Amino acid sequence: MTDEPQVTVVDNPEESRFEVRVDGTLAGFAAYETDPGVVIFVHTEVFEEYEGRGLAGRLARTALSMVREAGATIVPLCPFIRSYVRKHAPEYDDLLRAPLAD
Repeated sequence: MTDEPQVTVVDNPEESRFEVRVDGTLAGFAAYETDPGVVIFVHTEVFEEYEGRGLAGRLARTALSMVREAGATIVPLCPFIRSYVRKHAPEYDDLLRAPLAD
Protein backbone atom coordinates (compact mmCIF):
# COMPACT_ATOMS: atom_id res chain seq x y z
CA MET A 1 0.00 0.00 0.00
CA THR A 2 1.26 3.48 -0.80
CA ASP A 3 0.54 6.94 0.53
CA GLU A 4 1.19 8.46 -2.90
CA PRO A 5 -1.90 10.20 -4.25
CA GLN A 6 -3.39 8.78 -7.43
CA VAL A 7 -3.04 11.34 -10.22
CA THR A 8 -5.05 10.91 -13.42
CA VAL A 9 -5.54 13.03 -16.52
CA VAL A 10 -8.69 12.63 -18.59
CA ASP A 11 -10.28 14.36 -21.54
CA ASN A 12 -13.67 15.81 -20.67
CA PRO A 13 -15.07 16.78 -24.07
CA GLU A 14 -18.41 17.87 -22.56
CA GLU A 15 -16.50 20.63 -20.71
CA SER A 16 -13.93 21.10 -23.52
CA ARG A 17 -11.00 20.48 -21.23
CA PHE A 18 -8.41 17.99 -20.13
CA GLU A 19 -8.65 17.51 -16.38
CA VAL A 20 -6.05 16.48 -13.83
CA ARG A 21 -7.47 14.75 -10.79
CA VAL A 22 -5.84 13.82 -7.48
CA ASP A 23 -7.49 10.89 -5.77
CA GLY A 24 -10.55 11.56 -7.93
CA THR A 25 -10.81 15.25 -7.03
CA LEU A 26 -10.48 17.86 -9.76
CA ALA A 27 -7.17 19.66 -9.25
CA GLY A 28 -6.87 21.60 -12.50
CA PHE A 29 -7.59 21.67 -16.20
CA ALA A 30 -6.43 22.69 -19.66
CA ALA A 31 -9.36 24.25 -21.51
CA TYR A 32 -9.55 23.96 -25.28
CA GLU A 33 -11.58 24.71 -28.33
CA THR A 34 -11.64 22.46 -31.37
CA ASP A 35 -11.66 22.81 -35.10
CA PRO A 36 -11.62 19.68 -37.28
CA GLY A 37 -8.30 17.99 -36.54
CA VAL A 38 -7.09 20.84 -34.30
CA VAL A 39 -7.07 21.34 -30.53
CA ILE A 40 -6.70 25.00 -29.56
CA PHE A 41 -5.46 25.29 -25.97
CA VAL A 42 -6.83 28.49 -24.44
CA HIS A 43 -6.23 28.27 -20.67
CA THR A 44 -4.50 26.04 -18.15
CA GLU A 45 -5.07 26.24 -14.43
CA VAL A 46 -4.07 24.21 -11.39
CA PHE A 47 -6.03 25.10 -8.28
CA GLU A 48 -4.05 26.84 -5.56
CA GLU A 49 -4.25 23.99 -3.06
CA TYR A 50 -2.60 21.67 -5.63
CA GLU A 51 0.18 23.98 -6.84
CA GLY A 52 3.80 22.92 -6.53
CA ARG A 53 3.20 19.22 -7.18
CA GLY A 54 4.12 19.12 -10.87
CA LEU A 55 0.50 18.64 -11.88
CA ALA A 56 0.51 21.29 -14.62
CA GLY A 57 3.42 19.58 -16.37
CA ARG A 58 1.80 16.19 -16.05
CA LEU A 59 -1.46 17.62 -17.38
CA ALA A 60 0.32 19.19 -20.37
CA ARG A 61 2.36 16.07 -21.17
CA THR A 62 -0.65 13.75 -21.01
CA ALA A 63 -2.98 16.11 -22.92
CA LEU A 64 -0.40 16.51 -25.69
CA SER A 65 0.01 12.72 -25.85
CA MET A 66 -3.76 12.31 -26.19
CA VAL A 67 -3.83 14.88 -28.99
CA ARG A 68 -1.01 13.01 -30.75
CA GLU A 69 -2.83 9.68 -30.38
CA ALA A 70 -5.94 11.27 -31.91
CA GLY A 71 -3.89 12.39 -34.92
CA ALA A 72 -4.70 16.06 -34.33
CA THR A 73 -2.52 19.17 -34.24
CA ILE A 74 -2.45 21.99 -31.68
CA VAL A 75 -2.57 25.75 -31.49
CA PRO A 76 -1.14 26.68 -28.06
CA LEU A 77 -2.77 30.04 -27.30
CA CYS A 78 -2.48 29.31 -23.58
CA PRO A 79 0.82 30.74 -22.26
CA PHE A 80 1.53 27.65 -20.13
CA ILE A 81 1.02 25.14 -22.95
CA ARG A 82 2.98 27.38 -25.34
CA SER A 83 5.86 27.56 -22.85
CA TYR A 84 5.72 23.80 -22.20
CA VAL A 85 5.89 23.00 -25.93
CA ARG A 86 8.74 25.47 -26.43
CA LYS A 87 10.66 24.10 -23.41
CA HIS A 88 10.33 20.52 -24.66
CA ALA A 89 11.14 21.20 -28.32
CA PRO A 90 11.49 19.38 -30.60
CA GLU A 91 9.41 16.67 -28.89
CA TYR A 92 6.10 18.38 -29.69
CA ASP A 93 7.02 20.23 -32.89
CA ASP A 94 5.09 17.70 -34.96
CA LEU A 95 1.89 18.65 -33.13
CA LEU A 96 2.08 22.35 -33.95
CA ARG A 97 -0.38 23.58 -36.55
CA ALA A 98 2.13 26.34 -37.29
CA PRO A 99 5.64 27.02 -35.91
CA LEU A 100 5.77 29.06 -32.72
CA ALA A 101 6.76 32.67 -33.25
CA ASP A 102 9.75 33.83 -31.24
